[in-house]
Amino acid sequence: MLGATAFVLAFFHRVAPGAIAADLRTEFQTSATMLGFIAAFYFYPYAAMQLPSGVLADTIGPRRLFTGGCLVAGAGSLMFAFAPDVIWLLAGRALVGLGVAVAFVSVLKLIANWFGDREFATWTGVLQMIGNLGGMLGAYPLAWLVQRMSWRDVFAGAGIISIVLAGCIWLWVRDTPREAGLQRPGDAAGEGAIRVHAGQDSWSHGLAQVAANGQTWLTFGVLFGLIGSYLTFSGLWAVPYLTDAFGMDRESATLHVTMMIFSFALGAPAIGFLSDRIGSRLLPLRILSIFYLMCWLPWVMGWAMPAWASMAVFAGMGFGICGAITCWALAKENNPPALSGTATSLVNGGGFLAVALLQPAVGWIIDHAGGAPVLDAYRGAAALLAAVALVGVLAAFGLRETHCRNVYAEPKPT
Repeated sequence: MLGATAFVLAFFHRVAPGAIAADLRTEFQTSATMLGFIAAFYFYPYAAMQLPSGVLADTIGPRRLFTGGCLVAGAGSLMFAFAPDVIWLLAGRALVGLGVAVAFVSVLKLIANWFGDREFATWTGVLQMIGNLGGMLGAYPLAWLVQRMSWRDVFAGAGIISIVLAGCIWLWVRDTPREAGLQRPGDAAGEGAIRVHAGQDSWSHGLAQVAANGQTWLTFGVLFGLIGSYLTFSGLWAVPYLTDAFGMDRESATLHVTMMIFSFALGAPAIGFLSDRIGSRLLPLRILSIFYLMCWLPWVMGWAMPAWASMAVFAGMGFGICGAITCWALAKENNPPALSGTATSLVNGGGFLAVALLQPAVGWIIDHAGGAPVLDAYRGAAALLAAVALVGVLAAFGLRETHCRNVYAEPKPT
């Protein structure tokens, strides 16, 4: 639960720029491109740290990794809160991204250590649900709050919470049931297999093995396309699209994003549970990824819709992206058990690399639209994100089904 709380903070920081975009534009006189860079500076170190985070989770353990990450994120949030200029904003966002980068991979490693294969997708879905609570806090509630107090006070508070959380994790989190004085049925055999593997291969050999697996890169591509487009939109550009192109007020626009995140939060554990129970990773992934891609059509076309219809589309996007949660299970199951941290971290970097590239790219499209109407500028940006989402859908149809079993630990099902 402490690990999931750290993930809540990661989600909060991920989507918060959308809610305070107008404040940042006014206070720091930023262009759309620079606003994109401010948001993206969270994702540059986040994406870069995914692979090191997985290797560290497999070697030093998630507890140590978590503690250090929360301290760094807390320092970055405080720096962002008291930033006198854009340079300090960028530095603060980068430190936050560096610190929270370890959260998701660390929790996945804890899930792999504490639960069985047929529970992995379920608990990954629960983790996404809990994390998305932070995303919801960074949308409508944050927009409501900054109307009544300074955005700087909010980020200062988040920094203090991160530092306190680091102490709690160090005191109470344990990497494995054995370290906590517990033992799951069958742990002895599983841990023995992992020790043999670890004794034979160094971490660099393990990384090479994961990187040589084509399934790893296809899963990377799914997250690049689906999660990348989703987070670029929900984390920053959805609110400006609705306010600039359709004239919504900020609270109404952030309520749309909150609906999207809420739908993701509710759907993620349900889809994870369904995947575990039907013994299929690809069926929910492929169906929902196509549905998610279809939800981009209104924004690419620039359709003006009544509020209930636009809210329904946002909710549909949130539910559609739930299919992507099976990707972390696929990464784990298509690679040796001892390398679960390395595998999940490598594929997890796909989505955040995409966001790091797309946030400023969308801003550039909007800034360089020339004399075109504002709606047309945002339609062009939405078309770019929809094309990236299509890449994710195509990659999903190249993946191999694992039937919820690790293909190295058990014989392949006939």
